[in-house]
Amino acid sequence: MNTLNGKKALVTGGSRGIGAAIALRLAQEGADVAVTYVQGEEAAREVVAKIESMGRRGVALRADLARADDAVSSVERAAQALGGLDVLVNNAGVGVLGPLGDISVTDVDRVLAVNVRAAFLASQAAAARMPHGGRIVTIGSCMAQRVPGPGGTLYALSKAALIGLTKALARELGDRGINATLVHPGPIDTDMNPADGPSAAAQSAMTSVGRYGAVEEVASMVAFLAGAEASYVTGTELAVDGGYAA
Repeated sequence: MNTLNGKKALVTGGSRGIGAAIALRLAQEGADVAVTYVQGEEAAREVVAKIESMGRRGVALRADLARADDAVSSVERAAQALGGLDVLVNNAGVGVLGPLGDISVTDVDRVLAVNVRAAFLASQAAAARMPHGGRIVTIGSCMAQRVPGPGGTLYALSKAALIGLTKALARELGDRGINATLVHPGPIDTDMNPADGPSAAAQSAMTSVGRYGAVEEVASMVAFLAGAEASYVTGTELAVDGGYAA
């Protein structure tokens, strides 16, 4: 059953990893999907080709979400290309980890610009275009709920800020039938954090299930939240973390 049949979606940072899995799952559920990318145009085109192979419309948009103008224009371009916008997935993010004293002002500016400001601006632009039943799903991090050790101050700050954004969006947009939710992935097997990487054993041990998650497990949660069955779910955080924060 195509639960998102006819819907139009934008997934920021949708060329690889969790973002690509989300884009493909939304298309599998019947949505036309636009994805943004900064680098890796070939990977973005591959995602679009897979979307189109499902009989859906796919669009790849280059956008550097560290730039405020790009964060806004990516929404506008996606809506124009797809003929509207029903679902926004704020997935794009960057991480800078390291001792507090080593974090530069440049690091702070970029992480907050991509992880926080872009999510705000894209949500603002999307809300102006969404019809009743619209969905804004933002991808946070398990580090917004549990910071297991030093080195994550800036990243945890940026992801924790999305909690306030999500709750406020739910209040702001609820009377228009637009829901806002936040998904916190735990250790997920991606190119940036592989399940066979040097820190994989330690991260797996922090979960209650003793393993990494798959990108498809995050994507399935997003697809549920984007659909009609989640019409009474808004303003909340949902962890897909294998019990990392338990």
